[in-house]
Amino acid sequence: MATVSETLADWLAGLDPADIPGDARDGVIQTVIDTVGLAYAARGEDYMRALVAGWDAAPGPATVLGHGRGIDAAGAAMINGTAAHGEDFDNTYEGCPVHTGAVVVPAVLALAEARGLPGARALCAIAAGIEVMCRMGLVAGAGVHRAGFHPTAVIGAMGAAAACGVALGLGRKALTDALGLAGSMASGIIEYLADGSWTKRMHAGWAAQAGIRAAAMAGAGFRGPVSVIEGTHGFYAAFAPSIEPDFGPLADALGSKWETARLAFKPYACGTMCQPYVDCAIRLARSGVAAEDIVTMTCKVGEGTVHRLWDPIESKRRPPSPYGAKFSGPYCVAVAFTDGDAGLAQFTEERLHDPRILALAAKVSYEIDPDNEYPANYTGHIAARLKDGTVREEVQPCLRGGTRDPLSRDGIVGKFRANLAYGGMEAARGKALLRLCEGLGELPDLSGLARFRD
Repeated sequence: MATVSETLADWLAGLDPADIPGDARDGVIQTVIDTVGLAYAARGEDYMRALVAGWDAAPGPATVLGHGRGIDAAGAAMINGTAAHGEDFDNTYEGCPVHTGAVVVPAVLALAEARGLPGARALCAIAAGIEVMCRMGLVAGAGVHRAGFHPTAVIGAMGAAAACGVALGLGRKALTDALGLAGSMASGIIEYLADGSWTKRMHAGWAAQAGIRAAAMAGAGFRGPVSVIEGTHGFYAAFAPSIEPDFGPLADALGSKWETARLAFKPYACGTMCQPYVDCAIRLARSGVAAEDIVTMTCKVGEGTVHRLWDPIESKRRPPSPYGAKFSGPYCVAVAFTDGDAGLAQFTEERLHDPRILALAAKVSYEIDPDNEYPANYTGHIAARLKDGTVREEVQPCLRGGTRDPLSRDGIVGKFRANLAYGGMEAARGKALLRLCEGLGELPDLSGLARFRD
């Protein structure tokens, strides 16, 4: 019998650009638009300056967006992937919170530009990598997070290897080896939650460069374990030991049902699970509730979100850094109520120390709702008890921007333009970059990316 990775490799090896249906193709293009805009937006941030200065990369053919140079493909994937995921504003997937765009897009664009590959093959490869990440996420559920690993990091290495293998035109054996190698390259723990430090930001970039290296090594004959996914010491045994994995979602309806068509695009620059509570907080403020009248704000949450967003509650009420604030339920609720938004401007040192926000965050608590559907559905529910004894409630039944309430293409393009402006790109160049992203499948090659190195 074929192993799980051999089954995936059979499908990947036979995948052709013509096989990608319209809705999945739309998912790819929207992901490219979203990812590229975010990578440019973060180019001037402190963590990006540190990464670029500390990454020993020789000049090469792959574009580093907004940094004035080209480097080797793996280095470009690392830097662009870190930038795309750095503000936690990138797309996600509701079956498991994996950020597919920030991993797969930088990996494939860098490899395709460096190797002179056509845009149609790049589009096909991106679709393949996204599909593998989403399906592996469905198997994992909350198991990877429960084990202390970041799903985007570890699942991302596998998805990037699949994508890069397709881009390079690898056959079944080499694709199987690439997945086997990526299993040993996968890494990324979630201890950043303790102090709001920067490691999560680099996870997408690390996975992207790992995928390039795994595919290239496999293409040259380096062997990896064929049982990497289901083996006794395989991927899920290592990264999700609490679950009894059902591998059906990895192979069921491959090629006929596309999870790539079911991606979620964030309206807010914070953790995915915070987003519905942000919507609730904004609506409470707009309904006329005043911060000074609030005694408590109780958020009903899924148990699987507690250790990331809510516990320990006193630390979450006073997050240690702007980045840590993105994964603080109390802060996200308080800043959204106060500012009416949770965009890039809400996660700065200035906002982090605003006494009004901290005073309101101190009133925010949580209780576990045993009926919460997480991770199958991301919901929000806030009950605000006021000084007059009344309770005002808001419920967000789904993730805005997700499959139940998707952002339009215009909404994604508007976000793209705002992110480019945040990064300092003038509107005319932004239009040209948008045309490149939207026309990816028709490009003879990706040499046009070099125009956006500055």
